[in-house]
Amino acid sequence: MSAHAGISIAAVILAGGRGERLGGAVKANLRVGGVRLIDRVLARVSQCSPIVVAHGPHDGAALALPAGVVGVNDLPSDYAGPLAGFVAAVAVIPAEIELLVCAAVDSPFLPVDYVARLLTALGDAPAAIAQYEGQPCPTSSIWRLSQFRDLPARVLAGSAPRSLKALASACGARTAEWAQHPWGDPFASINTPEDLQRAEALAAGAPDGF
Repeated sequence: MSAHAGISIAAVILAGGRGERLGGAVKANLRVGGVRLIDRVLARVSQCSPIVVAHGPHDGAALALPAGVVGVNDLPSDYAGPLAGFVAAVAVIPAEIELLVCAAVDSPFLPVDYVARLLTALGDAPAAIAQYEGQPCPTSSIWRLSQFRDLPARVLAGSAPRSLKALASACGARTAEWAQHPWGDPFASINTPEDLQRAEALAAGAPDGF
């Protein structure tokens, strides 16, 4: 159970990207500031339990996950991307867990108050999506699991939305707005060698989490 006033919050780290523009690298194992991306994100959701890593096509053993962190494959369907990873986590998280925080493995500068801010924004809504300067980031989000327990079956039947953005829109998700920050977008992702270089430069001067 999470440390948030008795509310049970699990987390899923989406780590199934193929890293095609990074030469096929497993993003989770890339390092920024000497720390693996997966370990940076794990630190931001450490108060959640359980923590699931949706690694898609990658070998879960290659991620060297800490004890207690569960790796999961996508369900056998034609769904792909972040939605597939999210659904894979929903399928294994125990029924008594109330909320699910979602984070992308390639966002190395998630805010230190990431989970708490999402929880506040959620209120009584089915979901809340982080937003920076008007740009929503569906992979940085929180979801009320009672509203989405049927998603694995819907994915297997081919009737679920095809993206987290579409899922958020369909359920009427709220936005969790982060104010402009001098260090930039805390949800920026690493997709190219240039992104990785910028993140490395930023890690040399920015605080550990905006």
